[in-house]
Parts: sequence; structure tokens; C-alpha cells
Amino acid sequence: MSASPPGPSYIPVPDQDHDSNNPHVHDPSAISDDNLERIIQSEDEWQHDPVNPRNWSPAKKWRTTAIVTFYTFVISFASSTMARGLPEVAHEFYMMNPDVLKALFYHDSIFYLSFAIGPLFAAPLSEAYGRLKVLHWANLFFVVFNLDYTLLHNRSSPASFVLRFLAGFVGSIPVTCGGAIVSDLFSERDRASPMAQYFVGHLIGPVVAHVMTGFINKPVVFDVLVGICSIVTPILGILMKESYAPIIRLRRDKNSLDPEKAATIHPAFTMNKWAYLWINLKRPFMIITRSLICLILSLYMVLIYGIYYLMFTTSFPYRFFDLYHSRVLVSIGIGVGFLSATIFGARICDKTYLRLAAKNRGKGKPEMRVPAVILGSLIISVGLLWYVWSARAKMLFMALVGAAIFAFGMMTALLAIQLYLVDTFTCAASAIAATSILRSLLGFAFPFFGKQMFATVGYERGDSLLVGLAIVIGILFPVWIYYAGERMRARSSLTR
Repeated sequence: MSASPPGPSYIPVPDQDHDSNNPHVHDPSAISDDNLERIIQSEDEWQHDPVNPRNWSPAKKWRTTAIVTFYTFVISFASSTMARGLPEVAHEFYMMNPDVLKALFYHDSIFYLSFAIGPLFAAPLSEAYGRLKVLHWANLFFVVFNLDYTLLHNRSSPASFVLRFLAGFVGSIPVTCGGAIVSDLFSERDRASPMAQYFVGHLIGPVVAHVMTGFINKPVVFDVLVGICSIVTPILGILMKESYAPIIRLRRDKNSLDPEKAATIHPAFTMNKWAYLWINLKRPFMIITRSLICLILSLYMVLIYGIYYLMFTTSFPYRFFDLYHSRVLVSIGIGVGFLSATIFGARICDKTYLRLAAKNRGKGKPEMRVPAVILGSLIISVGLLWYVWSARAKMLFMALVGAAIFAFGMMTALLAIQLYLVDTFTCAASAIAATSILRSLLGFAFPFFGKQMFATVGYERGDSLLVGLAIVIGILFPVWIYYAGERMRARSSLTR
């Protein structure tokens, strides 16, 4: 039994495939024969039930995935466009260092800080009360906070800080729940492509914002765009249905079963509401502190995102903005890399997984995602080397190619890690939330010291440092995970 009952749960049959979307496994020896037979029968019926999200039509699955992708795109787009034209904040709050002010808003550090906190509440709540309810409330408040921020006349007021933080807090919810929704709908053998579609929405939003900034540099235009997107987002939510299987079954059985039978299948019925809520809320902390594999993957994602943040806030602006006076070119290169990885990176993840599973008598393991991580890390190193050497030689087009290669490798590696997480942990949303803590805190902190670090060591040495980290740690780290990951997973009671 897991150390923490993850919300409304079902008791799967002893030999059930590890990819089941049931979040909790009970010890069959502790169950009476009558109850065990009832549970096994319930599980068998559920596997063929048309209400089961895994049995939805492909059109319905992809429609839900597309809506979640749009959610993540709007939020990442908003995070890159809402805070503009705020030089007076330095005088309002006595921030005499202009670099601190620039980092605080133009690099969206406030947004990233709230992104580190929001998932810790959103993920367990979505597992306790359903994805749809949490998403609807998040979208509603995201519209309110964004519109209030847009209508503010004094963007240097304390209210602007509060609204910015709250918008990021609720905006982190679709980003956190999106990967879990994909795992609700698709089995591990066919979820790479929909996961890539969801993932690219989050990454491509800032790219689109930077491209538009190059052509339209008026904050009011972006405020209107973000306001329109924020209003459209909850309207699309009407087309969504609840996808979390335990919640669907709990609600149905609550009305159709007698209390005794319902309590047997759903232990949540017999629990105190506050105890039930506490068990769910503490789960992300338990995963990050008690699962070594989750902590290691979090650190690896910190490395990849750290390189990306530093390149985007230091090297790219210096090479392209200052030298070539263009904000658009590098964003286009990165966008091409991300979109290419959505197609080809997903195929790489699928083919390597299916090929390795076939060699293992058709049984897949999360470690079969790691070869794609290794390949993505290798491509990251190649892209960085290509970009650095081309930039030093002032070969603009070749530098753009290097940036695209880097983005392709980054997307491929992060996609495979996301798939590894949802394959490994029963409560996918909580696992994604746990890994987002360090990454978001990094996004909050990096702009404050990244530029100063590059100014101290120089852009050439700074770029070389990032290339060295990508080669030495970025490639060797996933190789170690490939061979040691299964042993680390076996030590945790929180994995499947």
C-alpha cells in the first residue's frame, strides 16, 4: 500500500497492467473474498465501459487535448506580454537597480514564482475533486485577474504585483493538469504525440510573444490580445468532459451503489473530509522528498531549463538584439525547433518505446523513455556548439540553425521526461507538480543573476560554460537514469 492514499481510489486486480489509471493499490490479502470478487468484477467492467476516458472516440480525445494545449499556450503567451511599460516601478518601490526591475517584470519572475506555488495545490485538488472542476475555476479567475491587470491605469501600484502573482498562480493549473489529462486519455503506447501537442503549447507561447513584439511594440495591443484569449479560454471549457477515471467512477457509483458497496470500492466515502483533503495536498511534497527518481528528474529538468533561460535572457539578446537589432529571428529559429520536435520528437519517443517493449515480450517500462532523453540531450549539445561557433563567426543564418537544433533537442528531452513521469507515478498531476517546483524557482531566480554572470565571465566563456554543462552532465545523467532508474523506482511506494 502506498504511504499516502491518493484520493478516490479503486482496487485493481493483482495482475493488472501498471499503466492502469487507478491511483491506489490495496493489498488483496486484507480484503474479504466477497469484496475482492466484487472489486475484480467492477474493474473488468470498467475496462470496457464507454464512459472510461481511455475508451472515448479519438476525436473526443484529441479535442480535449487541443483545448488543454490552447490553455497552456494562452498562459505562457500572457506571461510574456502582460508586464510592459513599467519604468516608474523603481521609484514607487525604491528599486534603484534597473536590472532588478527589468528582471522582475520583463522576464516575468513574479509569474514564475507563482508557478512554483500554484501546482502544489492544483495537482492534488484535481486528483481529489476532478480535473474539470479545478480547470474551470482556474480559467475563471485567470480571466478576472488578467482583465483587472489590463484595466489598471497605474501599473506601478502594489495591486499590479498582486494581480500578476495571482494570475500566475491560477495560470499554473492548466499547465500542471495538462500532462495528467493526456495520461487519463491515452495509454502509454500512444500518448507521445498528444503529450507533444500539449507540451509545445507551453513552450511556443513565449516564442510567439517575442515574434509579435518585433512587429507590434505597443503594450495596449497585447493587453487586448491576452484579454480576448482569456475570455475564449473558459468558453472552450464547455466542450471538455471530466477525464480523471477515479472521479468519474466515484460520482457514478455514489448514485448507483448501496453505501456499503460504495465504501468498499471507494475508501474516500468513509474518510473525514479534512483528512481526505490533507492526504491529497501533501502528496506532491511526499513525491519530491520520498522518491529519488522524481528528485533526480527534477534536477535534470532544472539543468535543461537553466540553459534555456540563460540563453534566452543573456546570449540570445546579446547576439541577435544588440548585434543584429532583431527580436524576431532567434524566436523564429527556436519556434521551428519546437514545432519540428512536436512531430519528429514524438515519433522518436514512440518508436524507441515500442521497439524496446517488443524486445521485453511486449511489456513496457518507464526507462524505455530514457533513450529519447539521451538523444535529445545529445542534440542539445550539438545545437549549442553549432550556435556558439556560428555566432562567434558572425554567421547569422547558421546561428539560427543552431538555435533551432537546440530547441528541437530540448523539446525531445523534456517530452520524454514528461512521459517517464506519467508512466511512473500513479498520481500524474502530483508528480508533474513536484518536478515543477525547482524549475519554476529557477525561472524566478535566473534573470536576477544571469546577465551579471555573463557580464563577468564574458559571453564567449559563458556560452562555452553552458556547452560544457550540456555535454558533461546533460548526456551522462540520462545514461545513468537508464541503468539505475528501475532500482530507484522500486524503492518508492509512490510509483506504480
